[in-house]
Amino acid sequence: MNPLGELWVYLSREPLAALTATLCAWWVALRVQRWCGGHPLANPVLLAVALLAGALLLAGIAYRDYFAGAQFVHFLLGPATVALAVPLARQWAAVRARPLAILAAVGTGSLAAILSGLALGWGFGGGAGLMASLAPRATTAPVAMGVSEALGGLPSLTAVIVICCGVVGAALGPLLLTLLGVRDMRARGLALGTASHGIGTARALSVDAEAGAFSALAMGLNALGTALLLPLLWRWLAG
Repeated sequence: MNPLGELWVYLSREPLAALTATLCAWWVALRVQRWCGGHPLANPVLLAVALLAGALLLAGIAYRDYFAGAQFVHFLLGPATVALAVPLARQWAAVRARPLAILAAVGTGSLAAILSGLALGWGFGGGAGLMASLAPRATTAPVAMGVSEALGGLPSLTAVIVICCGVVGAALGPLLLTLLGVRDMRARGLALGTASHGIGTARALSVDAEAGAFSALAMGLNALGTALLLPLLWRWLAG
């Protein structure tokens, strides 16, 4: 058997196959994005998810079996989130210069996202479960899923909605901000981080270091605000 064949046999018998498939999907997605000239719609997260989902469906592999091998990537989400403190620390002087403006911007965005999520759930007639699943859609997935479950929503549905919001925000957010005449990188970063959490922050970091730092800050503040504000708002609405 040739070396490539031996490698394939080894990977197919070990959990490492899932990790290899994940890395290959991400590599292909990056190549496609580069081939498209970095177009916002060629989002590597969306492309990689589509490739992996298609491969799992064609191979008949359950997600639980796939995750058993790819969970190392999931583990790296923690260190990657902590690493966002690095660009934030480099822009700390700019953050300290306007704390009230930052809190007002993120707080308004967080409240708008929550209320729009509740309105969508109510408008579609899905009841309390759908409303609870949609309300934390703009925050990062672990926080959104925890809040959704605590309110009686469906964490799995919330996770899908959060990813979709992140991909759409990262793809169309910069274009929308440009059309609205928002040129300040700090404001653009705050908007992307508040509305599109980690995926939007990755997009902001790829464009400008200052925008990425403010996006990381907004993502953290939005997660904290949603975790504190949404249960109180939910209790008030239920009462």
